[in-house]
Amino acid sequence: MAKLQGVSGLAVVAIGGNSLLRDERDVSVAAERETLKETAAQLAEMVADGWRLVVTHGNGPQVGFNLLRAELAAKAGLLPRLPLDVLGAQTQGSIGYLIQEGLERAFFRPGVRRPVAVVVTRVVVDPNDPAFHEPTKPVGPFYTEEEARRLEREEGWRMARQSQGWRRVVPSPAPLEILELGAIRVLLQEGYIVVCAGGGGIPVVPEPDGTYRGVEAVVDKDLSSALLAEAFDVDLFLISTGVERVAVHFGTPQQRWLDQVDASELEGYLRQGHFPPGSMGPKVQAVLRYLRAGGRRAAIAAPHALAAAARGEAGTQVVP
Repeated sequence: MAKLQGVSGLAVVAIGGNSLLRDERDVSVAAERETLKETAAQLAEMVADGWRLVVTHGNGPQVGFNLLRAELAAKAGLLPRLPLDVLGAQTQGSIGYLIQEGLERAFFRPGVRRPVAVVVTRVVVDPNDPAFHEPTKPVGPFYTEEEARRLEREEGWRMARQSQGWRRVVPSPAPLEILELGAIRVLLQEGYIVVCAGGGGIPVVPEPDGTYRGVEAVVDKDLSSALLAEAFDVDLFLISTGVERVAVHFGTPQQRWLDQVDASELEGYLRQGHFPPGSMGPKVQAVLRYLRAGGRRAAIAAPHALAAAARGEAGTQVVP
């Protein structure tokens, strides 16, 4: 970790899919803009409180929509399918633009306006990561078994049977390094709020000549956000999620909300299986990674409570 010179009160804020879309029946850009208003207002309030921000975001639904569009176009013989790394770059740009727009509108308050920059971000992964041998992350639309078998032959995809049919599964390797860290650092030192590492970043692997090649995989955005928080030695790592706080025994009569917890206690709950891999698990793992690396404070909260969580007044507060 290396503290940014001349930048104090720095926070990495990882916003989830519920900050972008709440109603699966309306997935229009207009709906995304409307949903983002709440989160943008919270981020603007954090800036008013004196925070400098790095904002990351998910992109799962948006990549899914683009995969569906590409599949329909491919079936009609109109356009070829697009690789996942290119789709990741496209959604980083489009979602980043919507966040940038939402923040600029939310900053129409005296003394709060800040420039916002969007950085298309690549994340290095290990080509020998075990995830490449056992892909488990479902992406894209559902297929019949006949279609799935054909795509396995023609495209080399791995397909898995799910409740509604067959779906493509891809690796989700661990993020190792963020290539655009230097650019993000310069922008922060110039006073920008930076939107980056969308969808966990575009996964790339090193080539023998020193360049990088995109791979068909997805990276968990909370783990990449933790990598950013470590790299900049931030004062706060804040993750938004669909519930008010983290809970143990979630959804049972024994459910108990966690208001404040230290890292060792939280790790114990993780080992006991309280946080499923598909929901709260990656968020808790990301928080623990940041704190193990010397982080100061982390919090997990709902989108409407981000500013209060940054003040220590809401969400689950996690300390070393």
